[in-house]
Amino acid sequence: MTGRFYDDWQIGDRIEHPIRRTVTETDNLLFSTMTHNPQPLHIDAEAARASEFGQILVNGTFTFALMIGLSVGETTLGTLVANLGYDQLVMPKPVFLGDTLRATTEVTALKDSRSRPDAGIVTFTHELHSQRGEVVCRCLRTALLKRRP
Repeated sequence: MTGRFYDDWQIGDRIEHPIRRTVTETDNLLFSTMTHNPQPLHIDAEAARASEFGQILVNGTFTFALMIGLSVGETTLGTLVANLGYDQLVMPKPVFLGDTLRATTEVTALKDSRSRPDAGIVTFTHELHSQRGEVVCRCLRTALLKRRP
């Protein structure tokens, strides 16, 4: 277990997650087809070349899922009761095949659970950054975490 218990967090805690991930064509194609997303910008190289971007765009829901996945090891692994919601999701810059992405997390709110005395609610602000230093995805994640036994 590498995640932290509710009691271990403080507002302002910040993590630079160590795992980085280069997005491949296979990642994008498999995710798009597994989720039945036929958007030509994601799966049709000719259509993508004719777009304003001039190349295939990585599926945004893959980008979001990768951001959350990269954060789990240092935040909620082994301590999560449930994710309660994701809010204010934005994708200010596009992600392209071959981009290498890294995630950061900051704790922006803590709240005791009224219904579960053995748990508390943490709000994380997650960001995903490209190798160009651009924020390509950001959201708030609200998670119900176990308290330290």
